[in-house]
Amino acid sequence: MTRTEAAGWLKSHDNYLILTHRRPDGDAVGSAVALCLGLRSLGKAAELFPNPQFPEKFLPLTRPLTGKGDPEGKTLVSVDTATEGMLPYNAQHLTGRIRLAIDHHASSTGYAEENYIDGGAAACGEMILELLPLLGAKLSKAMAEALYIAVSTDTGCFRFSNTTAATLRAAAACLEAGADVDRWNRLLFLTRSAARLKVEAHITQTAEFFLDGKICLCMLPYSVLKACGAREDDLDEISGFPRSIQGVEVGIMLREALDGAKISLRTYKPWDASAICALLGGGGHAAAAGATVKGNLSQGRDAILAALRQYGKEVGLWPAES
Repeated sequence: MTRTEAAGWLKSHDNYLILTHRRPDGDAVGSAVALCLGLRSLGKAAELFPNPQFPEKFLPLTRPLTGKGDPEGKTLVSVDTATEGMLPYNAQHLTGRIRLAIDHHASSTGYAEENYIDGGAAACGEMILELLPLLGAKLSKAMAEALYIAVSTDTGCFRFSNTTAATLRAAAACLEAGADVDRWNRLLFLTRSAARLKVEAHITQTAEFFLDGKICLCMLPYSVLKACGAREDDLDEISGFPRSIQGVEVGIMLREALDGAKISLRTYKPWDASAICALLGGGGHAAAAGATVKGNLSQGRDAILAALRQYGKEVGLWPAES
């Protein structure tokens, strides 16, 4: 679907139930909130699916828009979700029922009845911002703040390589519409909890290095998070921690999940995170991707190292003899 076609589709339907992915980040939350507000401003019924993993800091945005999640008679739309396997744990029964998927992951599987995919967008929030005027919705302060959260978090406050001129123009549009960027920048990027510092201390002490320091692997068991008193809100951008170490080109963060070991991969060129995670049934972007493998953290560790070795040998980044 093109942007214009997606806008036409949204205008021709009603009674929306908007879904995000598991452990929704700022882009997923911001995109869903802004789309929901935009549709409501047009007189349409719209609500968010009750994702139990909405971060606490975003609850003031999501709580007023969240419904009971009953899909009957609803038009199901997903945002920022590349595969149905990444739908919330309490939404797996909705597999095969998504009418429209709006996503910026080039690896999106096109699982919905209709799909509006733009792999060149830095954030799904950019896509929502471009859809709103086509819908006839005026960008309000609340929409602008949600979309600023979306574009700023998915670009690491505009530090990541996915930041484009379009991203900066999107941020400017949010400022012009009244978004309180100072408040959100302080909350999202300039504040660390004591629990977060304890988590970082643990992964610093236990990090493993491979390929002469080019690869760094960190593991976060539930037991460590519990001992540190860490919540999801304390773990923003924790996946980028290994890659921030000098000399590291591939950063791996492994966390326990209900369905196995969750792998978050962050890479610098010439490594391709999406291609590596695709070997494990996952996907994402060239610099940031993820996958979930069955088993415990040790099995997840073995799986991602094997995938890195396979990919590295195929493209000449891994010594043939190792």
